[in-house]
Amino acid sequence: MLYGMPTLLEMNNIDECVALCKKLSLDFIELNMNFPQYQTDTIDIAHYQALSKDNNIFFTIHLEEDLNVCGYNKEVVSAYLSTVLSTIELAKQLNAPILNMHMADGIYITLPGERIYLFQQYKELYLTKLVKFRDLCEDAIGDNDIKICVENCGGYQDFSKDGIEVLLESKVFALTFDIGHDHSGGGIDEPFIRAHRDKLQHMHIHDAIGKSNHLPIGVGEIDIQDKLALAKECNCRCVLETKTIAGLTESVEKMKGYNNR
Repeated sequence: MLYGMPTLLEMNNIDECVALCKKLSLDFIELNMNFPQYQTDTIDIAHYQALSKDNNIFFTIHLEEDLNVCGYNKEVVSAYLSTVLSTIELAKQLNAPILNMHMADGIYITLPGERIYLFQQYKELYLTKLVKFRDLCEDAIGDNDIKICVENCGGYQDFSKDGIEVLLESKVFALTFDIGHDHSGGGIDEPFIRAHRDKLQHMHIHDAIGKSNHLPIGVGEIDIQDKLALAKECNCRCVLETKTIAGLTESVEKMKGYNNR
């Protein structure tokens, strides 16, 4: 299996990230597009290509977490779709095999005693928008070996599951299993992911204690060995998704023990 790291808040640029990636003998870096320096219009493609070649690493890309392609404001949705399309073009140039995305729950209305999500209330429209998004991405990716992997974020809504099923009908969509998010959400996403293990291609590996996650591997409550067995079965690329240099370094050291079992 191949292991990678996220871009870290402590590191100001990609060169610092690459240096740490090499020091820890990792295989790739997941560029976080929530950061200003990792936008499609700020990345120096030639420099990134050279870093990849010279250091024998590759990049994956984490799309903005607030991405919502199913909203009702056409101008806002158009901007989100444009962002995804420009990121697909970036992935082609960087030979990035994975675009990781969150599945937006959208807005909800709080009524006496219940919460109603607008995507559930207008589910037919929601699914129609996802079909359009799916087909747009499939056309943009074409024959390139790029997958858009949908990440669990601590509890899929029922309409989200139906929406993911629609996306997974396309060869360009797959799944990311974030084991820390799942643990903090009570483990409710794992059955869905395991039921679609043929579509599982990416994992975010970090430990958790209750609602606190992104902890170094081996310090929390997660059965890491069990999750690594699933990753191996599905040949996943795995991001060691701790958020600090110290946590990442500790996780890499702990991984040596798990991989020797």
